[in-house]
Amino acid sequence: MKPFTILCPTDFSECSLNAIEYAARLGEYHRAILVLFHVPSIDDYRKLMGPSETDHWHSFAATKIKNLADTVKQESLKNGLIDCLSVIKEGKTVQTILDYANEQRVDMIVMGTEGVNDFKQNYIGTKTSKVVEQAAQDVFIIPRKVYFKKPRKFVYATDYLEEDKLAIQKVISLASHYNSEVDVVHVGTKMRTIDRALHQAMVGEISPFIKYEKVNYVLKAYRDDPGLGLESYLISAKGDVLFTLSKKKSWFESLFTKNLSRKMSYFINKPLYVIKTV
Repeated sequence: MKPFTILCPTDFSECSLNAIEYAARLGEYHRAILVLFHVPSIDDYRKLMGPSETDHWHSFAATKIKNLADTVKQESLKNGLIDCLSVIKEGKTVQTILDYANEQRVDMIVMGTEGVNDFKQNYIGTKTSKVVEQAAQDVFIIPRKVYFKKPRKFVYATDYLEEDKLAIQKVISLASHYNSEVDVVHVGTKMRTIDRALHQAMVGEISPFIKYEKVNYVLKAYRDDPGLGLESYLISAKGDVLFTLSKKKSWFESLFTKNLSRKMSYFINKPLYVIKTV
């Protein structure tokens, strides 16, 4: 049986290093193989090394990524991680990540929200947003200033889809590992009677399948953008990670796919776990 495999692209920026820590902790939970993956960019190396040193980028990258893999192994192999590999592949960043993920049948991609060349604050980097849009695998994205801590609460954003029943099982499995609470939340722009009826029906259908006590079902209405409403809920409820299902006609599609980079800026201070497979 193929081990669970996590792909973690890194450009050695602070944000991508945070993502490695999250990937390693998830690797411990899944008893996985973690692949640290680097796609070289000459522009990145000019910033990391200075213009005069870019001729030595390959040896720099090889040493850097090997040291990172060795550090991960030292910290995480004893806690359940099977192995940590380091891979360098040249090519166009997004396509190279996606091709490798598909060729190696990766189960999850974990990456930072921004890279060395992403200067706009409160925006998800273009490369990350394209991976989220195009990847066939679950994608977990980690903001620059967010460091790993044991999660107290997960928030799952639902739009009452049939697939939610399966997607929530992924959240519950991870929550039970950390003994975390799970808030299943729907945010609408109006508190309509139909929303209340759908919410009650969803709770009635889902709850029998969930053998976990720390689950709350929440219906919220905000007059403005539902994304801002969800951000407000994350802050007030002190949620640590936002989960959402990426499916056609889903909450994720309506909220994110129109100008994905900007929309995802709502959650710049919280990790976002996009479920692609159920």
